[in-house]
Amino acid sequence: MIVLTRCYESHIAAAEINTEPNRYLLIAASGGLNQQRTGIVDAVVAAYILKATLVVPKLDQESFWKDPSNFSEIFDVDWFMTFMSKDVKIIKELPQNATKVLSTRVPRKCNPKCYETRVLPIFNKKHAVELTKFDYRLSNLLEDDLQKLRCRVNYHGLRFNDPIRDMGRKLVERMRIKSKHFIALHLRYEPDMLAFSGCYYGGGEKETKELSAIRKRWKTLHTKDPERERRHGKCPLSPEEVGVMLRALGFGEEIHIYVASGEIYGGEEALAPLKSLFPNIHTKESIAIKEELAQFSPYSSRMAALDFIVCDESDVFVTNNNGNMAKILSGRRRYFGHKPTIRPNTKKLQKLFLNRDNTTWEEFSSHVREFQTGFMGEPLTNEVNNTKKGEFHENPWSCICENSERRTSRSSSRSSKEDVDISNDEVLSEYETDLSETEYPDDENGILQGRF
Repeated sequence: MIVLTRCYESHIAAAEINTEPNRYLLIAASGGLNQQRTGIVDAVVAAYILKATLVVPKLDQESFWKDPSNFSEIFDVDWFMTFMSKDVKIIKELPQNATKVLSTRVPRKCNPKCYETRVLPIFNKKHAVELTKFDYRLSNLLEDDLQKLRCRVNYHGLRFNDPIRDMGRKLVERMRIKSKHFIALHLRYEPDMLAFSGCYYGGGEKETKELSAIRKRWKTLHTKDPERERRHGKCPLSPEEVGVMLRALGFGEEIHIYVASGEIYGGEEALAPLKSLFPNIHTKESIAIKEELAQFSPYSSRMAALDFIVCDESDVFVTNNNGNMAKILSGRRRYFGHKPTIRPNTKKLQKLFLNRDNTTWEEFSSHVREFQTGFMGEPLTNEVNNTKKGEFHENPWSCICENSERRTSRSSSRSSKEDVDISNDEVLSEYETDLSETEYPDDENGILQGRF
């Protein structure tokens, strides 16, 4: 039987051979936590390309989320440095003899030749170079050995620090006590998300004014036509629509759902329709006491990291948009054993919801199942060849290989300390091309029948 397994070992030169002396790369990450995470992963690869020692990346403390956390307050910095030491030399701080730093920025999707042309000449004059706003600054398409280096960083070298991992595990354990199987739902129905989307959800003049005020925080954000955005499938589903979709897919009201989210726009009133369909709704706030969350709650990135851990360990992960967390978790769940990730086919579902009152439930649910084909996250044996169009963080094809042996379950494959300890991150939202890519390839997956 052909199954897919992890294959992340590459044949790149060892750090002690590849690294040039007195050449230091500094990175200023940008965006929310998951966007920064992609930057950290790419920073390691960029350092290898440039034959430089990497200084532990500086996290973004100034953008929308205003989270003052530094690297070690979110990630296990010692593990990161040690695990990656064979590939890239990493240090915590710049040496005193290399204090003069030249700051620059490379283009988006910069390939190795681009780095060699734009950055290497600077190292001929300076010992230290800082790359600013380091998000999506490395090409999606690299040779396999460099892609596998990405996987080693992403899935093994980066892990949360002990307090975050410990609390995340407690949340997972409490969900398992409530139900052997559970769904995690990344609802993405926060005010900032809805404002950025430019969509309208029926809240009248109050909604229009509130979301318009939030949109003004992004100076380069153009006015959008809400109806056009909805027709093109760029609007996240409402909590009610998510619930109806899940019921149409066959999930019963007895299912326990963990909702990963920041502040829900509309509060309990907006969540009420979802709770009427699925009464067993939980959040980190509902399954942990206030005192347990006190060390995390002032920091959006750390709170989001807890959500990420629970979503990663869920039996089914449902994401309501194609943002950074969705992409990273989809790739992670593929890499560690293909647990299903469901993404609404919003372009087709929106039309279906508009005509919902003019069709029977049987017809409606049949259409939902039909439209969700390819959006349900189940693997195919030829998936490695079918997903190279997507972003590598979502489809880490170079690190997934065919194997004729039957693979063990994900839970057993993660029994070693290395696998148990690797979980990761996100906050409220990261706004790159998140809402413009809402569809998977149609041939990607089959349909779950709504059962675990």
